[in-house]
Amino acid sequence: MRGEIEGGSTSLRHTVHMALEAGRGSGVVGLAFEIFLIALIVSNAVVVSLDSVAGLAAAYGRYFQIFEAVSVAVFTLEYGLRLWSAPEDPRYSARPLLDRLRYMLQPYMLIDLIAIAPAYIALFVPVADLRILRLFRLFRLLKIARYSPAVTTLIHVLSLERRALFGTLLLLICMMSLSAEGMYIIEGTVQPKVFGDLPTCMYWAIITLTTVGYGDITPITALGRAWAGVTAILGLGIFALPVGIIASAFMTEIHRRDFVVTSGMLARIPFFAGLDIETMSEVMAALRSQMVAPHTPIIVAGEAASSMYFVVSGLAKSERATTTDGVRRKATLGPGEVIAADAVLAGRAHDANVFAHTPMRLLALSYQDLAMLLRKYPKLRRRIGKTAARAEQKFYRHRSRSEEESSVDSN
Repeated sequence: MRGEIEGGSTSLRHTVHMALEAGRGSGVVGLAFEIFLIALIVSNAVVVSLDSVAGLAAAYGRYFQIFEAVSVAVFTLEYGLRLWSAPEDPRYSARPLLDRLRYMLQPYMLIDLIAIAPAYIALFVPVADLRILRLFRLFRLLKIARYSPAVTTLIHVLSLERRALFGTLLLLICMMSLSAEGMYIIEGTVQPKVFGDLPTCMYWAIITLTTVGYGDITPITALGRAWAGVTAILGLGIFALPVGIIASAFMTEIHRRDFVVTSGMLARIPFFAGLDIETMSEVMAALRSQMVAPHTPIIVAGEAASSMYFVVSGLAKSERATTTDGVRRKATLGPGEVIAADAVLAGRAHDANVFAHTPMRLLALSYQDLAMLLRKYPKLRRRIGKTAARAEQKFYRHRSRSEEESSVDSN
């Protein structure tokens, strides 16, 4: 009885983990939860803005407070569920307590904590200026980064180009210092109250380099104005550098993710070996390329099979718990192998969990496109059947090792 309860708890924890971490990739429940959280985050930003309007706060302040309490409760529940289900991620499964603490230090988890912590602090520590609380509540907008591939890609690009961006920052600081020093020498004696010290000149320099030009501090001599003009022109070039670096790297990353399917790429996958040109061209038109980040689910046991996948690069881990002997069978899938061929061909649900172990490039063939190809090229059915049989044998080649792991776990 205890084993059944523990098994049910593990299954529930896995379902929760998939819904929270995989989102729309885990099925309808994950998609619904993701949409709900995004709507709640955006609604919080709107409510914070409306609450700052005196008339609206007086008329609807009570409703705003109720909405805030409900939002904090939902975000707290989400945070708790993420911590509870963290061991379902292989990276945090070895030591439940210590790995959960390590999981709490992940950037997205820190953002989640910042989003709810001020509400609990305000219960015990009186805050005189409510604008501080509003500022922290707006941090909840950062939670959307978890659900936005574009934001994730931008963060990755900034990390990759950090050295180049740091170089442009140093160049900007040097340019600001030189411009400030020049204006201090030129205008310092003419306008001692305006350009009489370097910090004020540095303020003028950064405002001029950015071409904002508030006009609160201006040179009056001909040489000073000429120096200001040169500073403004140099500012255009200085600030164009980081913009160009980020834009170029961002587009490169986008193109890398949406890679083009080529015949040379298909030639490296055994499944396509020997196909005639006509069949190959039809298959190429139906395939969809995609990048998968490490530890992201590719297929989930129990979900309806909607696509089969061909591994172009990277490694995936597959795990199947059979119903006959209860032994967990694991396998590693690498370049050239096919995922979910048997489930898609039979039109049934997946019986294994497969997640990316490293960054992966996949080619996806949907169930609808496969049905069209099978009607046109019946020989493909035999080929897919053989591929599925080889994948099944791969599980059983790992049987002895899996049984040993299972006996160790039970002991």
